[in-house]
Amino acid sequence: MTPFGAKVRALRQEKGIQLKKMAADLKVSSAYLSALEHGRRGRPGPGLVMQIADYFGLIWESVDELKHLAQLSHPRVPVDTGGLSPKATLLANLLAQHIHELDDATIERILAEMGFDEEA
Repeated sequence: MTPFGAKVRALRQEKGIQLKKMAADLKVSSAYLSALEHGRRGRPGPGLVMQIADYFGLIWESVDELKHLAQLSHPRVPVDTGGLSPKATLLANLLAQHIHELDDATIERILAEMGFDEEA
């Protein structure tokens, strides 16, 4: 699940809205919305992000947060280490190979070290 998908699912559940109803209201397929929530689809376009923000009546910071989460929610992330040090390339490759082995506490420590302290 991506940060954007988790947020959309939480908003939907908080309002007691079924996935099929939300998909119909947004004029997208329920399969697409489900895939978006579960991270099986790439990040949504800005139009859909705003449509979802409007759907839930989000304002100001909440809209900005949703946009930010959408930008951070591509499930397959290419990392270009061209021009960086060999250690940077090593880190990127090791992270790609072992990210599935990291527990939430380790991931939270890495995110905090990188200055990302928000709940995703």
